[in-house]
Amino acid sequence: MENQQKTSKRKIMINYGLLLGFLSILISVANYALGNVYEPHWSITAVSIIIMMAVIIFGIKKLKESNEGLLTLGEALKTGIGIALVSILVFMVYFYVFAKFIEPEFVNRTTELNLAKVLEQRPDTPESALEMQEKMTKNYFFVFAFGFMFIFNLFIGFITSLVGGLIMKKTDEEITSI
Repeated sequence: MENQQKTSKRKIMINYGLLLGFLSILISVANYALGNVYEPHWSITAVSIIIMMAVIIFGIKKLKESNEGLLTLGEALKTGIGIALVSILVFMVYFYVFAKFIEPEFVNRTTELNLAKVLEQRPDTPESALEMQEKMTKNYFFVFAFGFMFIFNLFIGFITSLVGGLIMKKTDEEITSI
């Protein structure tokens, strides 16, 4: 039973993680097609987070159903974070392909927009500081982008799994005490 449940948990993480990854790619492609890739509307982020939370909750619910209605908080956390991890790995591959091949000027254009925002907020910024920021951004763009995406997705995955797990948790002890 334990081995079957672990396989089921892994399968749920992979399936729902792939689903979430592909939904994230779909949203990104739609945003690109609409011409908002450099300055997306806040609603794109909100919709992405809502979809992420929903897929994680459905994945945890599926785990509970496959385990005869039983779910511990630990299982919910592992499953939800696993789903988030698989999805972000899928999306990172897409994002790299997008920024390198589909929109090869993405890094340069994003860097220019960021520098323009810095100048707008602090017009007295020295030229040397701007040049250093431009060089750092271009050299480490993917490190920063992937790091931010990774931490953000795992954080949202953790919070969603924690709340969902607390709501849906049901153990053998709870059943026998009734």
